[in-house]
Amino acid sequence: MIRLANEAATLAIGAALAACVRPGDVIALSGDLGMGKTTLARGLLSALGLAEEAPSPSFAIVQPYDVPEVRIPVAHVDLYRLDDPEDAQELGLDDMRYDSVLLIEWPERLGDALWPDALRLSLQPTADGARALTATVPPSWEGRWPPK
Repeated sequence: MIRLANEAATLAIGAALAACVRPGDVIALSGDLGMGKTTLARGLLSALGLAEEAPSPSFAIVQPYDVPEVRIPVAHVDLYRLDDPEDAQELGLDDMRYDSVLLIEWPERLGDALWPDALRLSLQPTADGARALTATVPPSWEGRWPPK
């Protein structure tokens, strides 16, 4: 468990992740509304070179970022509005994985279809108002998590 005391700490863990991601990676961000999923994503995208603040992809569902605005392609995905896991098949996420990092908020909306090699990060509130970040680390992330 990593304690994230504030927004700056959440941005910093996202930035640290940017140093170790590579195309084909999937990062699944879970947690209730307001827990910092989009903030973590913004930290990662900023560290990859995105000059402006990344918008939440809640309405677009998939917000792609490509070179040169970021150093490696990223698809920031927000599945909150999906009602059925089968709806995600129309998004083409498998195809995006070939050359992009998939950063997925609300991955539980995929049901059992989340890739087994996804780094699963969960953000939960602590009693003092901070966030507790826990990770389920697949073999493909060993040596890269926690980021340095």
